[in-house]
Amino acid sequence: MASAETKASSLRGIALALAVALAGCSEVPNTQHASLPLPTATQAESSGATQREHLRILASYGGVYDNAKLQALIDKVVGRLVAASERPDLKYKVIILNSPAINAFALPNGQLYVTRGLIALANDEAELASVLAHEMGHVIANHAAIRQEQAEQDAIIKGVVGGVLSDPRQGALALAQSRLTMASFSRAQEFEADGIGVGISARAGFDPFGAARMLTDMQRNADLNSGGAASEAHSSEYLSSHPATRDRIKKALINARQFSSPGSGLRGNDEFLAAIDGLVYGEDPGEGYVRGRRFLHAKLGFTFEAPPAFILDNTAQAVLGLKDGGGEAMRLDVVSVPAEQPLPDYLKSGWIENVDPRSVEEFTINGFPAATATAAGKEWSFRLYAVRFGSDVYRFIYAAKIMTPQADRSFRESVMSFRRMSLAESEQVKPQHLKIVTVAAGDTVQKLAHRMVVPNNKLELFRVLNGLGPHDAVKPGQKVKLVSE
Repeated sequence: MASAETKASSLRGIALALAVALAGCSEVPNTQHASLPLPTATQAESSGATQREHLRILASYGGVYDNAKLQALIDKVVGRLVAASERPDLKYKVIILNSPAINAFALPNGQLYVTRGLIALANDEAELASVLAHEMGHVIANHAAIRQEQAEQDAIIKGVVGGVLSDPRQGALALAQSRLTMASFSRAQEFEADGIGVGISARAGFDPFGAARMLTDMQRNADLNSGGAASEAHSSEYLSSHPATRDRIKKALINARQFSSPGSGLRGNDEFLAAIDGLVYGEDPGEGYVRGRRFLHAKLGFTFEAPPAFILDNTAQAVLGLKDGGGEAMRLDVVSVPAEQPLPDYLKSGWIENVDPRSVEEFTINGFPAATATAAGKEWSFRLYAVRFGSDVYRFIYAAKIMTPQADRSFRESVMSFRRMSLAESEQVKPQHLKIVTVAAGDTVQKLAHRMVVPNNKLELFRVLNGLGPHDAVKPGQKVKLVSE
């Protein structure tokens, strides 16, 4: 959730945005099957579309993550890949996104994006190269240009630039929706980019089996985050738009064997791990932290707890929550409301449709002025709360497909947990980082995993982060990643 300086991305039309997040997260809208003829864009139009896409990606994925050491390594890897590619004349620029999501994108002009979350999952230069080469494959095969033209026909992208730069409330809904549909490619396009990418990596001297390892680890990470099922809370991540099916992994292995045998080619493990030592892991400190059902924002000084069985997802625009099973959801964002405007009036002011005026109630939450109301949508019923905290208003939007008294009661208990954090609590909330350590004699996977400062699934996360299988052991002298404060 953005801090006070970046709250300009808060949403208007919250009911529709939340409904899109709920309906779209289990099945990302597929735009690649559009049958309408695509218009021919002029160079100026194409440039404008690329800029809009650029702004959309930055707004949806936390902006740029500045890390000179890591950027230098990525630029070196890209240089090798470009020289070995089918189009060495193309120019590429890689932007690291400040997001814990696992994702990567390519624009037609050769601008590539990779999240720090994806980088944290990689274990060597070859695995990172496989992702970058795959995205280069989309550019070389013209997939990125096709996708951009299709996105231009979609109303989702309309108004994003004007919304973000001049009227953030108008453009925020488009940003929320666009994150769910970004980077949709067809199955055939994904296979083609995979083949191009493995070939580029191999010719550049990297281990071509890095692609299969990376896809496997992405799938294992998604399974871990979702408890072994398809994750709805993480639908905006790489596997929602670049599905890592078993067929893709098998084909990646077949493609790699055409170039070399396992164990050949540069992996670049030590240099890569040295470059990511200290990398921020998980949420950005300026946007708060998810700790189970609890959300804490030390910078803004508040905390709350989601209803039981909810999974929280902290994004740059809002805190999103989805109940296991998908029948209930929530959203928290921050807006500026004039101090002289009563909260009941704000709830009825039109920022959300179909508010029942008879349901409006004014009360307090741990000493803070608050108001609540209900609203009805086509498929969802909403319970709204507005809480005045300092100079801002915090909006809690709870939704249920069937608004039972039990669900409504759990929503009220959740919002009533909203309170100011103590100084001691704020000081205890520390950002997490990757720490590279050398395995010592007597160290085991279990011992090393126990040192991880994560609330649960320590052993499983340690294995996934370090590319270790269920029965793999560590050896003295081996370098591994730990999550530390």
